[in-house]
Amino acid sequence: MKASLTLAAWSLAAVLAGVTPQALAGEGHDHGDAPAPVAGPALPRFTAVSELFELVGVVDGKHITLYLDRFTDNSPVKDATLELQLDGNAIPLETHADGEFEATLQDALKPGVVSVTATVVAGQDADLLAGELDLHEQAAEVHDESAGPSLQSYAGWLGAGVLVIGLVGWAALRKGNARNRSAGGVA
Repeated sequence: MKASLTLAAWSLAAVLAGVTPQALAGEGHDHGDAPAPVAGPALPRFTAVSELFELVGVVDGKHITLYLDRFTDNSPVKDATLELQLDGNAIPLETHADGEFEATLQDALKPGVVSVTATVVAGQDADLLAGELDLHEQAAEVHDESAGPSLQSYAGWLGAGVLVIGLVGWAALRKGNARNRSAGGVA
């Protein structure tokens, strides 16, 4: 009898654990809007840094956006002239705002390492920045998507399996107890 009560208690615990509701915050207890989820892999980017300036470039196919900041305080460089070269080829740039430039390439960059050189002139300051852009093939970016499913996708099935095993064990003990009673029990 004691074993059947223990098994029944464990079965009940398994059932309750499987149907426990999530704790939800009440009205006025949230933490604001959740950040927008990232839609996919980050765009390729490069940096070129000196003692005066920092240049960050973001490549989106044939489109490149460049951000030029002062190294000391990260403020956009006002009234700057920027000349960009990728693998020794001059790239024409358009100025959009203080420290922000854009370029449109004739052809998308091929996978591999691309050398980046930028000449900056801002008032009395002039500098030459150098860096590299490392472009990987699409197969490397898709690798993360091909990883197997997470444990969360199996959690429901795992809970259901524990519940079924508990119910089968409980039914077996109950049937065993009924057999003992019909046979006259143990003296």
